[in-house]
Amino acid sequence: MRRRLLLVEDDPTLRQALAFNLAREGYEVTSAADGEAALDVARGGRLDLILLDVMLPGMSGIEVLRVLRREGVTTPVIVLSAKGDEIDRVVGLKIGADDYVAKPFSRPELLARIEAVLRRQRREPDAPSAEDREELAFGDVRIDVARREVTVGDEPIHLTTKEFDLLAHMAASPGRIFTRDQLLARVWGYDYVGDGRTVDVHVSWLRGKLRGSDGHNYFRTVRGVGYAFAPRAT
Repeated sequence: MRRRLLLVEDDPTLRQALAFNLAREGYEVTSAADGEAALDVARGGRLDLILLDVMLPGMSGIEVLRVLRREGVTTPVIVLSAKGDEIDRVVGLKIGADDYVAKPFSRPELLARIEAVLRRQRREPDAPSAEDREELAFGDVRIDVARREVTVGDEPIHLTTKEFDLLAHMAASPGRIFTRDQLLARVWGYDYVGDGRTVDVHVSWLRGKLRGSDGHNYFRTVRGVGYAFAPRAT
């Protein structure tokens, strides 16, 4: 069965070239030239992946992604952008992008990123989970694994998909030291094209979201190795 992609790109020449090459690789490609059109197609479902340019007329690609995730659309998204600044990559990942490719990129690189994201998507429903308990509780922090919800005290905390996956995996083994490579493989997949900074950024976000009024840091940095989930001592 052909995988269905939505390509969102305002440059007509690049859009046509990408659509042509993706179709040659066996993908079924739908194209959109702006954010509003992209939302209409994405909301209709039946997509396996979205290739989303950041610089779009009117609504930006980042805003499109923010709206999709807010509405509960979980289709994997690869952000495409001519911007090379790290902040753009961080913002995209923070609001729910699955990967980021900076322009200019080669056709083999883009195809490799697409296949990596699609392989993770195929594997995740059947992947064995270390987080097999329905709820994990550490003082004021409660992690409802089944509902994918986190509360600190009685306040719900919003986490992105990867933030939750990372937290649940580490909290299932409190005190265990994980290397960045181990966390990348478990949470992002063995074929994720990225580096350990992705883990660093997500741990930093989780620290900020879980830190209570007493300032307890739930993630211990093991210099030169990685991280451990460190609940408050009782």
